[in-house]
Amino acid sequence: MQYDVTVIGSGPGGYVAAIRCAQLGLKTAIVEKYNTFGGTCLNVGCIPSKALLDSTEHYHNAAHTFKTHGIAVKGLKPDLDQMIARKDQVVKENTAGIAYLMKKNKIATHQGFASFKDKNTIEIKKEDGTVESLKSGKIIIATGSKPSLLPFLPLDKQRIITSTEALSLKEIPKHLIVIGGGVIGLELGSVYARLGSKVTVIEFFESIISTMDRTMSKELQKSLEKLDFTFLLSHKVTGAVNNGKKVTVKANNASGEELSIEGDYCIVSVGRTAYTEGLGLDKIGIELEEKGKKIPVNEHLETKVPGVYAIGDVVKGAMLAHKAEEEGVFVAETIAGQKPHINYHLIPSVVYTWPEVASVGYTEEQLKEQGRKYKTGSFPFKASGRARASMDTDGVAKVLADAETDELLGVHIIGPRAADVIAEAVVAMEFRASAEDIARISHAHPTYTEAFKEAAMAATDNRAIHI
Repeated sequence: MQYDVTVIGSGPGGYVAAIRCAQLGLKTAIVEKYNTFGGTCLNVGCIPSKALLDSTEHYHNAAHTFKTHGIAVKGLKPDLDQMIARKDQVVKENTAGIAYLMKKNKIATHQGFASFKDKNTIEIKKEDGTVESLKSGKIIIATGSKPSLLPFLPLDKQRIITSTEALSLKEIPKHLIVIGGGVIGLELGSVYARLGSKVTVIEFFESIISTMDRTMSKELQKSLEKLDFTFLLSHKVTGAVNNGKKVTVKANNASGEELSIEGDYCIVSVGRTAYTEGLGLDKIGIELEEKGKKIPVNEHLETKVPGVYAIGDVVKGAMLAHKAEEEGVFVAETIAGQKPHINYHLIPSVVYTWPEVASVGYTEEQLKEQGRKYKTGSFPFKASGRARASMDTDGVAKVLADAETDELLGVHIIGPRAADVIAEAVVAMEFRASAEDIARISHAHPTYTEAFKEAAMAATDNRAIHI
């Protein structure tokens, strides 16, 4: 079997790379070790977690806001089994959609574990133990990532679990302990908090979502506390024990005092690690960087081995599905001889809690560290007519602009549909718009996007209208 391009891994980066290669006329193959396409994102990540977030948001609204809206509900109770079943169906439909796209674009699909024999030869070990080989002019590594583990805290996948097991619990925990106050832990904590679980988040740093603008972390913490979240910030976890029907987590606070927290389940959510084991990178002379985990690449995302590329979670940068997709297109077009580009600074980040959190560009903390002169404007959603109408008044839109040129430097939004609203900021910043540009653009009324406009107006001579 001979191909122009072979992609190892069928997550968002891998399958998008394969489709773009095929669109450009390259004979393309894709290798996936699992029985379904889509990688972590479609199978045990982005898609199933959003399915559960949507289901539990409906339940939470029915329990807490429907009465105010004039909707009477009797006998309301959550059906976790049905929520999980719906989630599984959503995953099934999405992964089937990727299989259809592979067939539509005439991409050869191979199931099995791929490893390098040499820089142009891939060996694929299949489930039955047999091995097949294929030759390829170019190879794209898109093997993604897996949950990071704490070496002193072994998982049992029963009570001490990762995000994967948290997507298929058989019961609603009375008390859920989440180790790590990042995106994944807060989203999964939200799923169960909405169903009635008490959630305790243990975070090593002094704030949750610590890589985002500090205003966002403070506002999100306030909102989640309304859902019966408890936050133990600046706490270092030292161990966890499965006691049968309970789990006990021990942690030290900032003063070194030991705390013991007992719950039904403990989700270990301390980030993700690049998945490169078993690829045989040593056979082609590739050594890993960043504590031995990331594949080094140049500005074209090509490794030190000519013709071998790497994208997504296995290379430096944010571990985001949409970042991997952009890199997949970038590499495909590079191989085809085009001159694509990626503006890494303008790749948005999103937390799919409610309210949602979305961010692009510099944070205020980064601008202070740079010593850059900036101005800021904010607008609270409680002053938004649309937010009042939907009873989604938590949060704020925040704009950071250059003090002299007024160019947008960062936009940070916590509020309803922030994940969608941030796209306007990304477009504006891609074209180097100023805060005044946004302030002078007509925004439909009433919409959530008006909060972005008002924040831009606040950054422009402090002339927001509705505050």
